[in-house]
Amino acid sequence: MPFPRSSGVLLHPSSFPSQFGIGDLGPTAYQFIDFLRAAGQRLWQILPLGPTGYGDSPYQCFSANAGNPLLISPEQLRDIGLLTNDDLRQLPQLPLQVDYGWVIHSKEPLLRKACQQFRSQADASLQQAFADFCQMQADWLEDYALFRSLKDAHRGASWHQWEPPIAHHEPEAVEAWRSKLADEIFYHKFLQFEFSRQWTGLKAYANQNGVEVLGDLPIYLAHDSAEVWAHSDLFCLDSETGLPTQMAGVPPDYFSATGQLWGNPLYNWERMQEDDFNWWIQRFRKLFERVDLVRIDHFRGFEAYWAVPQGEATAINGQWLLAPGKQLFTRLKDELGTLPIIAEDLGVITPEVEALRDEFEFPGMKVLHFAFDSQPDNPYLPFNYTPNCVVYTGTHDNDTTVGWFNKRSPDEQARVQRYLSESSQGIHWDLVRLAFATVANQAIIPLQDVLGLGSEARMNEPSRAAGNWGWRYQADALTEELSDRLRHLTVLYGRFASKR
Repeated sequence: MPFPRSSGVLLHPSSFPSQFGIGDLGPTAYQFIDFLRAAGQRLWQILPLGPTGYGDSPYQCFSANAGNPLLISPEQLRDIGLLTNDDLRQLPQLPLQVDYGWVIHSKEPLLRKACQQFRSQADASLQQAFADFCQMQADWLEDYALFRSLKDAHRGASWHQWEPPIAHHEPEAVEAWRSKLADEIFYHKFLQFEFSRQWTGLKAYANQNGVEVLGDLPIYLAHDSAEVWAHSDLFCLDSETGLPTQMAGVPPDYFSATGQLWGNPLYNWERMQEDDFNWWIQRFRKLFERVDLVRIDHFRGFEAYWAVPQGEATAINGQWLLAPGKQLFTRLKDELGTLPIIAEDLGVITPEVEALRDEFEFPGMKVLHFAFDSQPDNPYLPFNYTPNCVVYTGTHDNDTTVGWFNKRSPDEQARVQRYLSESSQGIHWDLVRLAFATVANQAIIPLQDVLGLGSEARMNEPSRAAGNWGWRYQADALTEELSDRLRHLTVLYGRFASKR
C-alpha cells in the first residue's frame, strides 16, 4: 500500500543504553520515543524481536513468534514487585557494547528470581493476565516453551540431535517431556508474558505520541527453531535426520564468487498451499499484533528462491525455483485486509519480482550508499525514484554513512560531493537532507547516522561471523540540539505533518 509522506529512525531495542549490558524495554526506550516525538518523526524501525541463537543475530531466532527475553527490563520487574533495588545493584559492571555471553550470565538469575516471585507473590490481576496470555497465545507458546526447555535439558543441542521420539515431535514423547519439564516450561511462558506486557506498553506509548513501529519479518526461519521442530512437514527436511534437504541462500554475483549459503531450510510450498497458507496467515497476524507496519526481508524469495541441496559447502550449485507469492499475498489480503508491508528488494531483482511487489503496491527500498558508483540509470540515484518507496541512507547491514564515506577513495568521495554540494554539517547530515528531500514517501535514517558515528558503530557486517549486533549509543547522546536539527529537516521537506 502507498504510505503518506513521513520519516523515522532505525534502531533496535538492544542498542538502548542501560546498566544491564544490553538495551531493554525500560526507561531509556521511553526516552527514545520522546526524542522521536520532539524530532517530528513518525516511524520507529526495529529489527526482528525474537530470541537470538547462534551468532546473536535477530535474523536467526529460536522462534518466529516469541520475544527476546534479554530485552525484558529488570527495572519494570522491580516496579511490579518481582525484583528489588538490591537485586539491581548487585549486577556487575558490563561494557557499553553488548557482550551476549555476559548479558545472559548476569541477567538470567534476575529473570529466574522474578519468575519465582511471580509464582509465589504476584497479585491476582497479574496472575489472571498471565493465564489469559497463555490461553490466547497457546497455538505457538506451548511448542515454544517446551522447545526452549528441551534445548536446556539437552545442553543447547539442536532439536535434530535429540532422541528420535521427541526430535520427531511424537505425541507420547511430547506429553512425557511436558510433564517432566513443567517448571522450566512455566519459566519460559513467564518470560514471554513479561516480554509481551512490556512491549505492549512501549508500543502503546509510541502510538500515543504519533510514532508507528515498523517491524521486520525474516523470510526464512532458523533450522533450530520451535516452528521447524513442531511443524516439520511445512519445511524441506529429511524425515529421518531432520536436516534440510534444500537450503536457502543466493547465487554467485559480483560481490561473492561462491554466493551466500544461509543454511535455513526452505519451505514446503506445496504442503503450505494444501493448508491454504494457514501457517503464514497466523504468522502475519501475530506480527501485526506486535507492530504497525512490516518490512519483509529478502522479498524476492516469494517470487523465486535459490535452492541449494544439502551437503553443498557453497551456494554455487543451486537452482531457482518458483514460489507462490501471488497466491500467498492474495490470501493474506483476503484474510487480514490492507497489508502495510514494505518489500526489501535490494540486490539483483527481476521484472517478475518487481511485478509481484507492484501488484500489491508494496513500497520497495532505496539506499543512498548504493547511488554513486554507476551510470545515471542507477535505481538508487534520487532522480530515478518514484514516490511509493522508502529511502535509507544505509541499512543495518551497511557501514555507517561516516564510515562508508571515509573508506571511499578521493575520486569516489568527490563524486558524492559533486552530487550533494557538500555542506559544513558533515557527510551524514548531507545524506539525511538528501533522503528527506526525495520524492520517496518514507525516509528512514539509522540512529548512527543521526549521531554522525563512524565504523565503530556499525550494527552488522554480513561477511563477519561474530562480533555483530553489539552497538549501543551513549546515555547522553540524544540531545535537544539533535532533535531540533532533525525536526527542522522534517518540516522543511514536508514530512512532519503526515499521519496515517
